[in-house]
Order: sequence, then C-alpha cells, then structure tokens
Amino acid sequence: MTTTMNAPKDQLVKLAEQQMMTALIDNDYNARQKLALTCRILFDGGHDSGLAGQITARAPEPGTYYTQRLGLGFDEITASSLLVVDEDLKVLQGQGMANPANRFHSWLYRARPDVNCIIHTHALHSATLSMLEVPLAVSHMDICPLFEDCAFLKDWPGIPVGNEEGEIIANAIGDKRAILLAHHGLLIAGGSIEEACVLALLFERAARMQLLAMSAGEIRPIPETLGKEAHDWISTPKRHGAAFNYYARRALRGHGDCLG
Repeated sequence: MTTTMNAPKDQLVKLAEQQMMTALIDNDYNARQKLALTCRILFDGGHDSGLAGQITARAPEPGTYYTQRLGLGFDEITASSLLVVDEDLKVLQGQGMANPANRFHSWLYRARPDVNCIIHTHALHSATLSMLEVPLAVSHMDICPLFEDCAFLKDWPGIPVGNEEGEIIANAIGDKRAILLAHHGLLIAGGSIEEACVLALLFERAARMQLLAMSAGEIRPIPETLGKEAHDWISTPKRHGAAFNYYARRALRGHGDCLG
C-alpha cells in the first residue's frame, strides 16, 4: 500500500533529502586528486582556452592554496603536478610558477573564509556572453543553483595581475558563489571543490542557453519563489557531490592519468 501519494510537497522534499544523506556515497579523493579531476572535467566541458584560467583550492596551511603550474593546459594537470603557493604566489611545493593572474584568488580567499575552491575560466559561451555586457540570466530549472547567486562586473578592470583587480573582483562578487566578468569570463567561489566544479559546468551551460534563447526571442523570468526553492533543492553538498562523482567517473574513462 502506498503511503506518500497524498503527502504535501514539503514533506516529500524532506523525505528525499533524508534518503539522499544515506543513499548518495561521498568520494574518497584527496584535494589534489579532486583538483586534477576538476581540470580534466572542465576541459571536457568546454572550458579550455589555452593557458587561460585558474583553478585553485585552499591547502592545509593558512594563507596557502593549490594551483596548476603555468604552462600546462587543463588536460595536462595531474595531482602530482599541482603547486602549493602562498598569497604572494611564492611556490612552496612543486616545480615551476603559478599564473600571475592568481593574485586575485589571494584577495578572494582573504575576503571569503567560506570559500575553499575558486574556478576562473574563459569558457566559450560564458566569454561570449561577457562581450555583450549583460548579466547571466537564470531562467531554467537546471541552472537554479545560480539563481540570485551570480553577480556581474560590467566594467573590465584589465588583466588581473594587480592588487587593484583583486580588490575589485572580491568586492563585486560579494557573498555570492558566482560572477560574470565582462569582457573576461566566469568565476566560481565554492565552499568545496565538488561544488565549484559543478557550478562552473552549470555556468557555461547557462551562458550557452542564454545565447540560444536570446537569438530566438525574449527570455522570460521564472517566479522568484520557485527559483529560490529550486536553488535550495539542488544546492546541497550531497547533490553536488553526487554530480561531481558522475563527472569524475566520466573523466577517468579518458583521463586515467590525472590521479597520479
């Protein structure tokens, strides 16, 4: 006999959330492996732009973080090739140098103790949208993790290698988890590597959908209440973790070397 067919929506949501807590299994990758997987996942997801873009995560020591070595593409990153740098971008572990544009990551980590992973890429559709100087439009259920959670920086401050750019970007994103940088690209400030990776993929999909919708007509907004509901429903550590695990399995089929 069924017991939930007459249950209200809020009760069904709570039940599903309880089930996900035990049914969805967390991964056991370490931080280096998660970052290497993220690089490969985003490469496959259209975030490649040569050597442009940075993916970082906090390292164990305060004021330090992992980043890729300048000169390697996202499809070449391995767990062992990642650097550990301090806020001045001095290399503490590893060989080579960090991208000088990583400086704004240092500012954002200072401003946002809740952020543990930053992803900045020049993904094709996001970068294309940035040329129009319009904010990201979140008007589809799948993209709702970014609903009212994506800022917009309309004025391009130039190459992000100075402290000024770090202050501007950190102030512009505020307490949100994403931002579209005009004439530049996307940035994600995630509470975890898994969350940041999934949101970066969603951001690029949202930009692509927006460009397609704008070419066909006027984008219609979704109701605020429903958008917030979908945001909170999808944006949970368990959901982001499960999505990341799927993308990781898919990436490992073609990038089995990245964990080493």
